[in-house]
Amino acid sequence: MDRDHGSHVRVPEQRAPQQRSAGNVDLRFSVLGPVRAWRDGEALPSGSPQQRALLAALLLRGGRTATAAELIDAIWGDEPPSQALATIRTYASRLRKVLDPQTLVSDAGGYAIRAGHDALDVTVAQELAADADKARASGDRCQARTLLNEALGLWDGEALASVPGPYAENQRTRLEEWRLQLTESRLDLDLEVGCHAEAVSELTALTAAHPLRERLRELLMIALYRSGRQAEALAVYADTRRLLADELGVDPRPELAQLQQRILRADEELARPADEPAPAPAPVRPAQLPATVPDFTGRAAFVRDLGDRLATAEGSVMAVSALAGIGGVGKTTLAVHVAHQARQHFPDGQLYVDLQGAGARAVEPETVLGAFLRALGTADSAIPDSLDERAALYRSTLDGRRILVLLDNAHDAAQVRPLLPGTAGCAALITSRVRMVDLAGSHLVDLDVMSPEEALQLFTRIAGEERINSEREAALDVVAACGFLPLAIRIAASRLAARRTWTVSVLAAKLADERRRLDELQAGDLAVKATFELGYGQLEPAQARAFRLLGLADGPDISLAAAAALLDLEAHAAEDLLEALVDTSLLESAAPGRYRYHDLVRLYARSCAERDEEPQEEREAALSRLLDFYLATAAGVYALERPGDRLVDHLEPTGHEGLSFTDRHDAQDWLYSEAGPLLACVRQSSGPEVLRRAIDLLWAALDLAESGANSKQYEAAASFMLSAARACGDLRAERRALVTLSNAHLGAGRFAQADQEALQVVELSHDGHDPLPSCWALNHLGVIAIYQSRHEDGEKYLTQAIEDFRTGENLPGEASALCNLSRVHLAMGRTASAVALAREGIEIYEGLGHSLRGANARYALGIALTRSGELTEATDSFLEALKVFRDSRQRLWEGMTLFRLAEADLAGDNAAQAASKAEMALTVLRGIGGEWRRGNVLTVLGHALDGIGQSGRAVVCWREALTIYDDLGSDEAAGIRDLLVRVSSERA
Repeated sequence: MDRDHGSHVRVPEQRAPQQRSAGNVDLRFSVLGPVRAWRDGEALPSGSPQQRALLAALLLRGGRTATAAELIDAIWGDEPPSQALATIRTYASRLRKVLDPQTLVSDAGGYAIRAGHDALDVTVAQELAADADKARASGDRCQARTLLNEALGLWDGEALASVPGPYAENQRTRLEEWRLQLTESRLDLDLEVGCHAEAVSELTALTAAHPLRERLRELLMIALYRSGRQAEALAVYADTRRLLADELGVDPRPELAQLQQRILRADEELARPADEPAPAPAPVRPAQLPATVPDFTGRAAFVRDLGDRLATAEGSVMAVSALAGIGGVGKTTLAVHVAHQARQHFPDGQLYVDLQGAGARAVEPETVLGAFLRALGTADSAIPDSLDERAALYRSTLDGRRILVLLDNAHDAAQVRPLLPGTAGCAALITSRVRMVDLAGSHLVDLDVMSPEEALQLFTRIAGEERINSEREAALDVVAACGFLPLAIRIAASRLAARRTWTVSVLAAKLADERRRLDELQAGDLAVKATFELGYGQLEPAQARAFRLLGLADGPDISLAAAAALLDLEAHAAEDLLEALVDTSLLESAAPGRYRYHDLVRLYARSCAERDEEPQEEREAALSRLLDFYLATAAGVYALERPGDRLVDHLEPTGHEGLSFTDRHDAQDWLYSEAGPLLACVRQSSGPEVLRRAIDLLWAALDLAESGANSKQYEAAASFMLSAARACGDLRAERRALVTLSNAHLGAGRFAQADQEALQVVELSHDGHDPLPSCWALNHLGVIAIYQSRHEDGEKYLTQAIEDFRTGENLPGEASALCNLSRVHLAMGRTASAVALAREGIEIYEGLGHSLRGANARYALGIALTRSGELTEATDSFLEALKVFRDSRQRLWEGMTLFRLAEADLAGDNAAQAASKAEMALTVLRGIGGEWRRGNVLTVLGHALDGIGQSGRAVVCWREALTIYDDLGSDEAAGIRDLLVRVSSERA
């Protein structure tokens, strides 16, 4: 198997297995590639081709003696030289000196190599393959795949490379056939464990290299079908049938014909392995339940009822129980406790998610399904994009398994429905603040406050039995003042336990104010707020201030560094306060160095800030400090990624220096880990005093849009801030918001919107103030013109952008525009100029040490070199760019570079490699880049498939591309339509 085609096979540096021969010398040999030998890791000279042929013939006899006549026949066949016997002796003597006399021995008029059984790579590969068979037979498919990958990794190109003679030729053929058989076995395992999308690229290349090998065609059809590409799978069969008829005059074997019929029927069983597949390397048995509290108290009737329902889930219809009640009543605590007790009834695992239904932005069901599918072992590339497809795959994945799903803090029934298992044996527990009367078939549980006895028992367990028994009446007063709400009781008891000098009476006296009491008429949020007041009223002043101010931030969580900036404290002081809040259960520790509020506690903290934080300017100052922290840090990340870029010199000043990084990977890690809180901070900062800084933060964090990981959230934030800028009448802010939104739409393939926004920037920039947005808008307009084949417009925009960047001494901007102008010149037939412009851009980037944008320049150069026919250099340029894009987690550009590599391979008449690269591009670009780019990749994939004889599948790709272009109104549609007409007429 060609190494370039293997998406799963890692080919390490060639080495034979370790072995100790006589004299404690480590001799190793390889024939799965060039014939080579090593002693103690050092390569040994193996001599002329004929001498290597002798060595190979001896090695492949497994220690058995080969006579001189047999060796002469192996090396020269029917036409040996007159001095063949003497030559054999000379070769043997030379090899004996290189190895040692105890290794190459003379025996009965012939020769043999005596070495350990694991000294030869073929032997090691045989043992690995045998172990893989055993692992597969025992059901351990993952181990079997690993072992087969190790075996295949021992090949280093063609076996017995450049070794002459009939024996070597026969062995080469045998070893290549064995290699293909191992590859087919490993690909079969890939499909069994759900890696069908990844297998398509490799199988496409292999079917091109071995067009008459029907087993590979069968595997490709299955991989395509399971990837949702039914039409292509059927086209593979049509191509195979036509090829076999033309070449051999036979029909496909019955197994292939039966597979075609199953695909035509959309056989559900074909969508998954016949046997339950071994899970992929992802977690095979999810155990996501949060820890249960050690002091769980009461709720005996509920525990018994819910436990009985879960225990009888096996063999019955899916059990769904929905717990409803006000915040703090203990829904999650009860559900988690019951789930832990029922774990034995769900041996295949437990899934858990906080749906954040009580907050302003509940978690989208498709996001949850993606996380669940990954936890169940589904590869990222196999997870569909749409909600319905994910839900269907989720239900299929759970079929036949016994999984408990805990859906915590749900917003409503609509959010929950796609997340419910669909088969018997599984069960779902749901908690929500609303009663889900519209959730058909569910068992509804209304959870009220605790009974006085249960409340007192919980209070006693937390605060300590000795203290409570001596003041039982005061303790009853405390739990009554808590309204018997479990969360309120836990907070009060925790504070009492933490203060050894307090008596229970002191705590009861503090709670005597009726405004802090919860009675039967005070339900819902008011009751929750009164409960939280118990904990808040007992905080030290510094803790209370931290509690109030931290609640102002909108993000899903907050890092210690960001919290320190918001509180205007040193990190160690902030950490002390935050950990104290964690101890009181008013704050949660999401992970080391990260904190979050329960959504209701956050609302309460904000109400406290509005009520207690005087003056109001302090609240505004806290959020301003947080914005400054994010902007200063993001600007540092931007500067590290883009040295020499003038944007950092034209950002709004900040009062906080932010974090600093010396390693670009650390900087990237920070940016991506802070994406949610950072974008929330942007949206929260829409007032006139902070608007400009917020939009500058959005611009400095543009990697979030270009990586594909957070592109939708980034785009939504940019759109929101544009509206805010217009509402404030701030032209500077509006121009910059338009630039960020244009960039987001450009990356998403929505060129008409991006074009309109960039034009607005240019129109708003006539006053000459803040020229940077106009420079980048002109650059965007040039790129859009390239995509829309408006080459004269593109040249005009980019020439102006270059001039403006030069005026502003913005070298990276100039280099970017030069590279884009290179593509315009290429489209206009000025190839030499295109190459020169791209090289000029590279020179600028290299002078600045700009690796990421330098990769963009090499991408542009590769396109120009491909067009000029300099394919080797073009491929080298693309590969350099690809390495950087992968290292920088730029999925959009990684996918586009793979696409361009496919174009280069196609130009070099290497259709098999082109098809493989195009398939990889489709996988990487799933969900990002827009449909227009997908149409381009499908077009190239069609040409590559046509080039390897898979014309039926090629037509399917072209038809899909045509549908995309027609929907977008793209000019490319006409060319694809003509192509399909021509192909149809040729077939006729």
